[in-house]
Amino acid sequence: MREKIDEEVSVVMYYSANKKLALPHLIRWHNKDYSVGKIGYHHTTKDGATLHHIFELTDDNNTLWFRLNLNTANLHWRLEAISDGLAN
Repeated sequence: MREKIDEEVSVVMYYSANKKLALPHLIRWHNKDYSVGKIGYHHTTKDGATLHHIFELTDDNNTLWFRLNLNTANLHWRLEAISDGLAN
């Protein structure tokens, strides 16, 4: 079931100088760590002068889907939504 969350979360990300790519690697939410698996979607949006990076990804077990938002004005991460893939 997909659930709207809208909470700040801790994220470990990495940057590859060779690939010029910065991606989330680990999400900490409710005192539990989730290793990032496949990143299915990444796009940017603007809210006034603030750029947001939106990532849609799964955990490394492919059991949970996350939608993360990186606010580039303050470098804070928000978990916008989560889903376990079930209909109910």
